[in-house]
Amino acid sequence: MIRRLLVADRGEIARRVFATCRLVGIETVAVYSDADSDAPHVGEADYAVRLDGGVPAAAYLRGDLIIKAAQRTGANAIHPGNGRLAEDPDFAAAVAEAGMIWVGAPAETLGTLRSKSATKALVAEARVPVLPTYTDPAKVPDFPVLIKPDAGSGGAGMRVVRDATTLAEAVASTRREVGGDVYCEPYVEDVRHIEIPILSDGHGSIVPFGERECSVQRRYQQIIEETPSPAVDPGLREELCRAAIVAVRTIGYVGAGAVEFLLDAEGDFWFLELTPTLQAEHAVTECVSGYDLVRLQLLVAEGGVLPMPGPPPIRGHAIEVRVCAEDPAYAWLPASGTLHRFAVPDVAAEFRPLPQPGLRLDAGVEDGSMVGVHPDPTLAKLIAWAPTRQEAARMLASALTRTQLHGVATNRDLLVRVLRHHSFRSGDLDTNFLDRRPEVFAPLLSAVDAVRISCLAAALAGAAGRRATAAVLASLPSGWRNVPSGSQTAVYDGPAGPVEVGYRMNRFGELSGWWVRAVDPEELDLAGLGQAPVLDDHPRTVVVVASDERVVLDVNGIRLTFNVHRVGEVSYVDSPEGSVALRELSRFPLPAPEAAEGSLIAPLPGAVRRVLVVPGQRVRAGELLLTLEAMKLEHPVHAPSAGVVASLPVHPGAEVNTGELLAVLDPE
Repeated sequence: MIRRLLVADRGEIARRVFATCRLVGIETVAVYSDADSDAPHVGEADYAVRLDGGVPAAAYLRGDLIIKAAQRTGANAIHPGNGRLAEDPDFAAAVAEAGMIWVGAPAETLGTLRSKSATKALVAEARVPVLPTYTDPAKVPDFPVLIKPDAGSGGAGMRVVRDATTLAEAVASTRREVGGDVYCEPYVEDVRHIEIPILSDGHGSIVPFGERECSVQRRYQQIIEETPSPAVDPGLREELCRAAIVAVRTIGYVGAGAVEFLLDAEGDFWFLELTPTLQAEHAVTECVSGYDLVRLQLLVAEGGVLPMPGPPPIRGHAIEVRVCAEDPAYAWLPASGTLHRFAVPDVAAEFRPLPQPGLRLDAGVEDGSMVGVHPDPTLAKLIAWAPTRQEAARMLASALTRTQLHGVATNRDLLVRVLRHHSFRSGDLDTNFLDRRPEVFAPLLSAVDAVRISCLAAALAGAAGRRATAAVLASLPSGWRNVPSGSQTAVYDGPAGPVEVGYRMNRFGELSGWWVRAVDPEELDLAGLGQAPVLDDHPRTVVVVASDERVVLDVNGIRLTFNVHRVGEVSYVDSPEGSVALRELSRFPLPAPEAAEGSLIAPLPGAVRRVLVVPGQRVRAGELLLTLEAMKLEHPVHAPSAGVVASLPVHPGAEVNTGELLAVLDPE
C-alpha cells in the first residue's frame, strides 16, 4: 500500500492530491523550486524538498532529482501530477526501477502514446473512427489541414493551413518550434471537443464517466469545461463511451485518463488522442458522479479493483472555469507579479467533491502569492454544480463577478461574459467560439458612468485614508473648507489611459459636485490640472460612507457599494458593476529615460526561446525576429518596420524582464 506519496508537480494539482491523501491517511511530500519556496502546496505537505534545477520550469522536469527527493524522504510512491512527467515513459520506468509505486499509466503504455500518429493508427485498426493522418506534406490531398506535433500536448505548435502554397513552410516552422516530428490531418470546421474520462484497473475493468464538453478554447487550450455536454444525448453518449472503451483496451491503458474526440453537428465523431493524466477538469466529473477520482487513482495504483460495476449515473450539471493570469485583450499576454488579494465568495468546498450543489474552488494560489511566467498561467479552477445547466452557469458567473483578484491581470471578465452570452447559454458551442464572438473580450466595467463612479470611489477612499493618518484635524472631511474653494483632484492611469477625477465638498462636508475627464499624456507635465468645471452629464451623487476601504455612494437614488483595496499607488475597486485597477500618478513625476530610436522592448517577462536574426541583418516589416516563452506559450517579436538589426543583446535561453531591451533596429 501507499504509505508516503511524493507529488512531482506544483500548485493546484499538488494541493488536490494532498487533500485526498489527508482523507485516506497517506503522508505527503512536496517538491519545489526556489521561486515556489513559499507556495501553498509546500506548506500543506508533511515533508518538502527543494529542487535545484536552474530556472523553475526546468526544476520540475528533472526526474532524477524527484526520485532522489522521494528516496531521501522515505516516500514509497510518486504521483506525477498532470504535467509533462505524467506522460514521460522514461520517468515512469525509472520510478518502478527505484522500487516505488507509480501512480499513473504503465511505462510501456506511455511509450505507445508518445506518438499521436501511431496511436491513431492503432485505434483505427480497432475500428474507432479517426481522421486521416499525413506525415508527408506532399501527400496532403485537400485543405484546410491542421498541423500537429506528434508528441506533447497543450496545443503547442498547432496551426491551420488553408492552401498548399504555405504548407511546407508552416510544417518546417512547426518542426522548429516543437523540436520534433509533426503530422497533418483534415481541419474540420465547427466541431466540438468532447472527451470521455475513464478509469481502468489492472483487473480488466474499464469505467467511463460520461462526457465532458471542452469546446471553449484559446490557442487550442480549453478554459471552460462542463458535464454533461449540451450536444450529447443518451444514445450518442453510449456510442462515445463504447469507442473510448475500445481505444483504452486496444492500447492496454491502466489508470486515470481521458479519451478525446472531435464531434460535428451531425453527430459524427473522430478519435483525437488518449491523455494519460488525471486531467485538470476532473472536478466537474467528480461533482456529477460523486466519486473522488484521486482516491480511485490511488486505489488502482495499489493494485485494487474499481468499486463500481459500470458508468455512474449523472447527477445535475457542473461547469468549471480556469482563472488564468493573462490578458485576453492583448493576445493573451501572460501576467506576473504579486497576487495581493484572492477572495472567492460563497465557496462550499475546496479540492474535494461537493456534498450538495454549490461552488468548489481548486486554487494553487492565495493572498500574497507570487505569480511567475514559468508555470502554467492557471491560478485557480472554480466549479459550480447545480441541478441544471442554466443554474450552474448563473451561479458561476455571479461568483466570478464578486471575486476579488488584485495584483495581476486575469481572464475573469472574459469568463463572465462567456457564461452570460446567449450562445453559451443555448449550448451553441464549438472550438472557434471565442474567435466568432469578439464581444466577450470587452471588460465588464465598460459603461462610461461605471468607470467614472469607480474613479470617484478610489479618490474618496484615498482621501479618507490620508485623513485617517493626518496629524491634525483628522476628524474633518478631506478638502473641507468653510468657504468654497478649489477641487480635490487625483490623476489615475486607468484601463484606457490617464484620467483625472475631481470633486468639491461644501461646508457641511457633503459632495457638491464632481467630474472625471480623460487626460492627454502630454498634459501630465503641465500646470493647471484640476481646473476643469463640473460636468452636467455626471449623475447626481451623494456620499453615504467614505472610508479607506469602503465607499457607499447614492447615484441618482441607487446605492452602490465599492470595496477599495489600495496597494502602494494602485487602488483596486470592486463593485457590482465590475472591477478596475487604477494607478495614481504622481503630481510631480520624474522624467523617464528615453529608449534609443528603433529599440524593441520586452512586452513581458520570460525566456528567449528562439533568435532568428543576427546583427547587421536586413529585415522586412513584420519579419519574425525572436520569440519569448512564458507560461508554456511562445510569444513572437516582429520587426515593426523594414531596417537593419543594429544590436541584439539577448540570446536563446536568456531570462528577460518586462521593458528590457531585446534588439535595436535601424529603420529604413
